[in-house]
Amino acid sequence: MTTLHGYFRSSASFRVRIALNLKGIEAQHAFYHLRKNEQSSPDYLRLNPQGLVPSLTTDEGVLTQSLAIIEYLDETHPEPPLLPPDPHGRARVRALAQVVACDIHPIDNLRILTYLRGPLRQDESAVQTWFNHWIALGFAALNEMLDSPSTGKFCHGDRPTLADICLVPQMVNSSNFGLDLEPYPRLRRIFDNALAIPAFAAALPKNQRDAE
Repeated sequence: MTTLHGYFRSSASFRVRIALNLKGIEAQHAFYHLRKNEQSSPDYLRLNPQGLVPSLTTDEGVLTQSLAIIEYLDETHPEPPLLPPDPHGRARVRALAQVVACDIHPIDNLRILTYLRGPLRQDESAVQTWFNHWIALGFAALNEMLDSPSTGKFCHGDRPTLADICLVPQMVNSSNFGLDLEPYPRLRRIFDNALAIPAFAAALPKNQRDAE
């Protein structure tokens, strides 16, 4: 049985939940409270030595890193496809996804914010400034990248792809820190279109069994 090891607020776990839902894959869920550091327990570190979520356990073994997990799901469950059929389209979708997953998210995730608050002794105002500064830079670039004939209802064409799976969780997280989203009309339109799809809405943090 496939098991997703995650946390309701984790945007990387959120990505994998969306992909599982879009593919119609039934999975068990194991929860690790990141604020209580449960991801650093010896049992979980044996599963994922990085001590990060998500991890996905399958009959073939353990997979880590959300984008790798999603591409595995796309290859093993081809319908509906999460990448375009042509090489240029696939490269574009991966680039859009990586703006979020490789450039925005890694410097704004919980362990970075915890380090700012803890060892670096930054107050909440400074933490919020940090968070919103880097996300605003990334969102501004994404909004311009989406000014393209290849953009449709979603980041690439008229059906969800890996790019939308990465964008939606980051948009949700941004609202938690009060980032003004008005300057990014393309992102807001795609976000609204995505949340009209049950697979995205069901994956929202507030709809998870471990939500607080």
